[in-house]
Amino acid sequence: MSKARQLAQRTNQSGRKNLIINGAMDVHQRGGTITVSNGTGYTLDRFNISRGSSYNFNVDVSQSTTAPTDFVNSLKIDVQATATPSGGENAVLQQYIESQNTTHLNYGSSSGKYITASFWVRSNKTGTYGFQLMHDGKTRNFVSSYTISSADTWEKKTIVINPDTAGAAFDDDNAIGLRVVWHLSTGPDDILSGNRDWTDDSAFRSVTGQVNLFDSTSNEFYITGVQLEVGSSASEFEHRSFAEELALCQRYYHVAATSADTNQAGLGLCYAHSDTEYRAAIDLPVAMRTIPSLDSPTATNGYRFIVGSTSSAIEQLVSSLTLSYAAWNTKRRILIGSGTGQTDQNGGGKAGYLQIYLSSTAYVAFDAEL
Repeated sequence: MSKARQLAQRTNQSGRKNLIINGAMDVHQRGGTITVSNGTGYTLDRFNISRGSSYNFNVDVSQSTTAPTDFVNSLKIDVQATATPSGGENAVLQQYIESQNTTHLNYGSSSGKYITASFWVRSNKTGTYGFQLMHDGKTRNFVSSYTISSADTWEKKTIVINPDTAGAAFDDDNAIGLRVVWHLSTGPDDILSGNRDWTDDSAFRSVTGQVNLFDSTSNEFYITGVQLEVGSSASEFEHRSFAEELALCQRYYHVAATSADTNQAGLGLCYAHSDTEYRAAIDLPVAMRTIPSLDSPTATNGYRFIVGSTSSAIEQLVSSLTLSYAAWNTKRRILIGSGTGQTDQNGGGKAGYLQIYLSSTAYVAFDAEL
């Protein structure tokens, strides 16, 4: 075997070990503080807050620079209203892992592999917290726990997960494979007496002693350095370059432009499909998980199509964009339009460009989240 090939093999064996994307919490394309109230919402890239059984709660989630040694950022959850779970009500932080990224774990066979989760946590609310893996679509889950011992102190936690040899294999597709779940608040119906190995169960589950993070608006929860890797022990966190981490995130969500970039941020080339309808082609930086949906808010005259030559340019201001050309769209290129019913500008056939225009709230993003 050549030295080049040996080096390539060693690189592949030592790199890309972390199944978690954005575990260092460095990528936050949505930006700012995100409020999740009585529902589910994505926060920092790849991490979402979710609930079970219509639990009513209110939290702010942000990217914080409070972090342990070797890290710059963390995900911060700040409780905005007190709440007490009943029945099967739950509030969790979780990440979905695409199924085709987990097939090598060989679940459902005697060759199943151990995996180890490790992460850094910090909170003023000390006590027991539940940790859960869910094999989505196969009604299998694994339940464990960890303890935050000292208030307002970074602590590293490690959890070894047995292979699920009795369950089913992961599907080789782009649906959800694993859910990695951190419990924040859990109702009594979903509390187990202790840790539990892989079992047929599709519900959120935590363990006796689970704290209720929502019992005070003074409570905060931080997490960073999240890693899930093959093996029965935790290794040093795999720091990837920001560019690589961003590209991995963009498979699921991509912000093309926002008003924060500049008050006239360019989006792409456009053309006047007719005198009253304008379309623009947006090239995506990576192949997204599936053909994405458009995430773009209504903003009064927040988007501008300009077609024609400099001396006789035709300007069309619109307040919203559409994504309605399914037959043309792919995972790498999306066609968005101004919709119909725009002012007749006699622009049919002319080329130009689309931009965000003098709006503090306008943005264009594409969503292919799991």
